[in-house]
Amino acid sequence: MSISSTATLRGALITRSTVSTKIALVVGGTAFLALMAQIAVPVPGSPVPVTGQTLGALLLGSAYGASLGFTTFATYLLVGFIGAPVFASGAHGLSRITGATGGYLVGMLLASLITGYLAGRKWDQKIFTVIPTMLIGDLVIFSAGLFWLHHSLHATWATTFKFGFTPFIVGEVIKIAIASTAMPTLWRFVPKQ
Repeated sequence: MSISSTATLRGALITRSTVSTKIALVVGGTAFLALMAQIAVPVPGSPVPVTGQTLGALLLGSAYGASLGFTTFATYLLVGFIGAPVFASGAHGLSRITGATGGYLVGMLLASLITGYLAGRKWDQKIFTVIPTMLIGDLVIFSAGLFWLHHSLHATWATTFKFGFTPFIVGEVIKIAIASTAMPTLWRFVPKQ
């Protein structure tokens, strides 16, 4: 089964995709993720802050599609690894990727791929399919994040969930609601072909 190039929001809005446009999208998407990461609220007792990164990863993957979304998030990780202050609260370096928060970053990388894949099958265009898309993306983020945090803290699973999941529930519900309404709303403005 072939997916048309307009199956993603990016494909529908940018019909001629050149190397230059892809580079511009990667640079713009990396900047968007860096800005979203700066929306950071510390969680007392937890090494993991509440950030806008998860919302950014879900939106970016859905809008860009699997390949470009994954490439953009991988570029974001690379830029942070080499020293640009793009992670939450202006952090950077390998320790952010290998430390307690690294699992969430890896989860967001995978979520951008998965939400992009589902968006390529038009799951981001209708409310009844975009909600499961965003829930799957969040499940991937938190599965990787919690597993990594558990290993990093050498804590019980109860402690891991206390510091790595429970404080984030309300924020994630809000982020999923934003992403789940934003994507179908944006699609309404795309001219039908």
